[in-house]
Amino acid sequence: MIDNFDKIRNLLEFRSQDDFYFLQILQRKKDNEKGKVNGSNNNSRLIKAYYIKNLEHFDFIKPEIIELCKSFNARAGINLNRRSFYRMALQHLRKVTDQIISKNYDKSHKAYSSVVGAYNDDSDKKWIIDIDVANMDIVDDTIDLITNIQPYGNKELAILPSKNGWHIITSPFNLADFKMQPESKDIEVHKNNPTNLYIP
Repeated sequence: MIDNFDKIRNLLEFRSQDDFYFLQILQRKKDNEKGKVNGSNNNSRLIKAYYIKNLEHFDFIKPEIIELCKSFNARAGINLNRRSFYRMALQHLRKVTDQIISKNYDKSHKAYSSVVGAYNDDSDKKWIIDIDVANMDIVDDTIDLITNIQPYGNKELAILPSKNGWHIITSPFNLADFKMQPESKDIEVHKNNPTNLYIP
């Protein structure tokens, strides 16, 4: 079981009522014993999406998230880059308009979640370094590596356990320099992906 509620709560910052964080509960094919799910692409199925407006909201939905994850053998992930309700509404309007022009009417009901997953409005961006082994030495070496990449200094914001290893939450760094280092081989960096909040 992975429970990152307390660590992630410390990373959430709300500047105004326009801010929110995007959280999804997904049932994934590779987590399912039967090897399939009834999702739109058969790789994952959206159980529920949340738009977290404040810490009280985050705390309030915690029991429901845990229960849904257990009931559906699903996992909850949260994107740690803030969203703006105003900017998401504009992007949503654009996407739905494009779908109507293209006569893709059956896709319109999924447009908002799609837009919120794709766009963020955070000037203080958070990246995820995905370490797919449980070896903490690799985590420590990776933190040392990014400390010595521009902008120089400590960039680690949190270390969160994942199903098979660790997610290092960081501030941005020079990704081209990182990829040139031999130690970065087989390490993925995600600029706008969710991290694990809860996995039963």
